[in-house]
Amino acid sequence: MSQYSSPNQPVNDESQPDEKVIVVVGSLNTDFVVTLNSFPQAGETVLGETFEQFAGGKGLNQAVASSRLGARVTMIGAVGADPFADALLSTLATEDITSHVDRVADSSTGMALIEVAASGENKIIVISGANSVLSEESVEASLREIARDHQIGLVLTQGEVPVAATHRALMVARELGAITILNPAPVRNFPVSLFPFVDYLIPNEHEAKELVELEGNTFSSMLDFVELATAIVDLGVGTVVITRGEKGAVWSTATASGQAAAFRIVPVDSVAAGDAFCAGLAVALNEGQPLNEALRWASAAGAIAATKAGAVTSLPQRSEVEELLT
Repeated sequence: MSQYSSPNQPVNDESQPDEKVIVVVGSLNTDFVVTLNSFPQAGETVLGETFEQFAGGKGLNQAVASSRLGARVTMIGAVGADPFADALLSTLATEDITSHVDRVADSSTGMALIEVAASGENKIIVISGANSVLSEESVEASLREIARDHQIGLVLTQGEVPVAATHRALMVARELGAITILNPAPVRNFPVSLFPFVDYLIPNEHEAKELVELEGNTFSSMLDFVELATAIVDLGVGTVVITRGEKGAVWSTATASGQAAAFRIVPVDSVAAGDAFCAGLAVALNEGQPLNEALRWASAAGAIAATKAGAVTSLPQRSEVEELLT
């Protein structure tokens, strides 16, 4: 079993885990996935292997993964007025996720065009559609409505909806006493004022570099990733966790840092592995686990997702994570 450095960082444990709701504020997309032997070069035509359609979007993926891992989950987002929207809302219902998803009459549902190579690597193009019109007012209204009936333990956000909506979600979550997580994928032009509202920021190594470069800093490719995580903490973030695929993850706070090893697997498709990692961390933190244990949960969830094809179809059940951990 992988060994992890322990920051021994406690989280809010004022009530029982099943009383706390995880709210995911983010995107819902239809994924169109092509598998192929290797990615084409510019101007090159290659033959693909398979084509499939899946429910997806980082927000929906993380909501589904959180629900499968045992959390009570509510989703805030936006879809269009088309059959793709019907399918995504049906997915939420099937996964026992409460919907606060707006239907936008004059917009299409978001979609993603995904290429998956035989190596398991992927390239993704996202067309935002209705995700791009999710308003900060709608996000705040939904969060306050949810908070009237449930204790919100954690709010999980990503980069596929407008920055203003994400910023408002983090601010209201902090006001409500919830843990906040931002998975900055893709990296947007996040204002500096947003970062102090982020308890946990989870970029991959490329996104981490982009975030620091947004603030006018540049780093060589040989940069120590703990140093990079620390640089992001300096923006006002509570804890930074940089995911590095098979190389594991590094984390940093204002006072400590460390590394988390990855589980050894044979990768099939890494499309939703990052989303599973974020959900695993969110669920563990929402249950009151310290960061070192939450990182083990996150790593296990991400590893399992990478061994299966598709986005939602690859997201693990709680029993699978528990089996890998033991």
